[in-house]
Amino acid sequence: MHDCCLEYVNKRIDAAQEAIRTAQHSANEETKSSAGDKYETGRAMAQLEIEKNTVQLGEAKKLKQVLDQILVERETSIVSMGSVVLTNQGNFFIAISAGQYVIDARTYFAISPNSPIGQKLIGLRVNDSFLFNKKEYMISLIQ
Repeated sequence: MHDCCLEYVNKRIDAAQEAIRTAQHSANEETKSSAGDKYETGRAMAQLEIEKNTVQLGEAKKLKQVLDQILVERETSIVSMGSVVLTNQGNFFIAISAGQYVIDARTYFAISPNSPIGQKLIGLRVNDSFLFNKKEYMISLIQ
């Protein structure tokens, strides 16, 4: 699961970096025309695109830092950051919000510990249960 999330984050970083390069190239290619406003508008739009993608790049790098801090081979009996948690209602990887993954025919949801369900899971043990969205979840395994 960690590798899937890392791939997700690296793709986001690459996409943001490419979008910044493209916008920068576009801004550099703008040439003054007889209508000077067109030049300034094009450069301003490119600058806004660069700023937007710079924010996205920063967010993706923060997610990568979170993943880099997880000790993948660590054993624990309590749900914490980096835990893979199997329940009767679904399987979760506590790290970052990165969506759904299917590994060996089993579906997992990569979730943040700060998400509503992540907050419910943190600190629980095998055989603990909790209610979430009117469903009872029972933890069967923590890896």
